Order: sequence, then C-alpha cells, then structure tokens
Amino acid sequence: MIKRILILLALIATSVYLVLAVTMFNAKPLDRPCEGMELEIMDDIDYEFITLRDIEAILKNKKLLPTGKKQKEINVRNLEIELEKNSFVKDAECYITKGGKVKIDVYQRIPLMRVMSSNGDNYYIDNEGKVMNASGKAVHVAVATGYIDRKFASDKLFQLACFLKSDKFWNSQIEQINVTPKQEIELVPRVGNHILFLGKPEMFETKFKKLKAFYTEGLNKVGWNKYQRISVEFNNQIICTKKE
Repeated sequence: MIKRILILLALIATSVYLVLAVTMFNAKPLDRPCEGMELEIMDDIDYEFITLRDIEAILKNKKLLPTGKKQKEINVRNLEIELEKNSFVKDAECYITKGGKVKIDVYQRIPLMRVMSSNGDNYYIDNEGKVMNASGKAVHVAVATGYIDRKFASDKLFQLACFLKSDKFWNSQIEQINVTPKQEIELVPRVGNHILFLGKPEMFETKFKKLKAFYTEGLNKVGWNKYQRISVEFNNQIICTKKE
C-alpha cells in the first residue's frame, strides 16, 4: 500500500514538473523575468570609471533595476538616459539578450587634465572640454592648480591640455600647470628643477616650439638645473632667471 502511495506521489510530482516546464517553454519571451545585467566597457582606455556595481547602485536608486522584472516591463531607453547622467559615462547602449539579461555597452569619458583650484573645486576636464567628477577616481594626467574657475578651465586650460596631449614630448614632460591670480600660465616639468612661464594662455604652438628649441640647443649644453625660471611670455625672446 505504501509503495503504491509513493509511486502515485512520484507520478504527481513528475506531472506537475512537466506542466511547469511546458508552461515556461511556451511562455512568450517578454513575459519572462530579466535574469540580470551584463556590462561591457567599449573603449580601450586603461581605467574603469564605471563598474557593474556602480550601475546597479545608480539604477536601484532610481527604481530602474531590471533584474527580476518581466522583460516587457523594462524600458531600455530609460536605463540609457539615467546612466548617461553619470559624469563618467559618455554614451550607454542597453538591450535585452536572448538569454534574458540586460546588456549594457558603456563608452567612458576620457580625462585630459585634473583641476584642483584654489577655490576648492576638484574635477577632471575631459577630451570634449566638459567637467567630470573626480570623487574617488585617480587617473595619471597633468594637474592644474591655482586660480581657476570652470569657464577658464573649459576654455583656455582645455586648449592647453589638448595641445599637450597632441605632442608626445610635452605630454610626457609637463607634470603640473599652475594659474596665477592674473590667469597666466606656469608649468612644472618632470625633468629639470625650473618653472616654465608661458604668460597669457595663447599662441601655445609658437611658445612650445621656442621652448623645445631652447631645451635642445640650450639646456642640453648648460644643464637642466641651471635656471630657476624660463619665460617665453614675449615674442622672439626667451628670458631665463639663474638660480641664486
């Protein structure tokens, strides 16, 4: 008797399983729950400003986390809009995969320079001249200090950062940019114990061409630590101040 009951229970359990399996198999894909998220960073830069954990936190905070929701209830465009509000994200593309997950392709913004202003501002300027949040993120780029407001940073300093980035020698040589109260530019090189004074933030190509020639023809002969200050503020002349 007991054996018959066990067999009957087994048949019932098998029938229930088959019914559920057939139901799930026949269910429309959009009625199925989202199985989670996948993140792929699409650019080739050497750092990750945004992680899957960051994305989960952003979407959860806005009650947009797709995991567990029916696929038909997920608006991927709303996910993209929310993610693109993040200062580290240039572009986000979201779509539902055949496996039932939300795939997120992210293009990060690329920092050119970090600004640490005397007014307390601390941020990056990216390769489009836009401000990026610097909180908790460290990237090896030139640092700009001194009397800097955001308009000056996104205009004049952005132009300088673009020039430095385009020139292999100066990109590796310049470690720090300092802005004086008169909004004149001083540069701190990685090699040589001196200050490079550009003056007004203009004519970068001409000024750096003169500096490069002086580096090659002058400093290589007299030594990299002979001068305290090298100025190319004025046209057609380089003014050097010797160390005392």
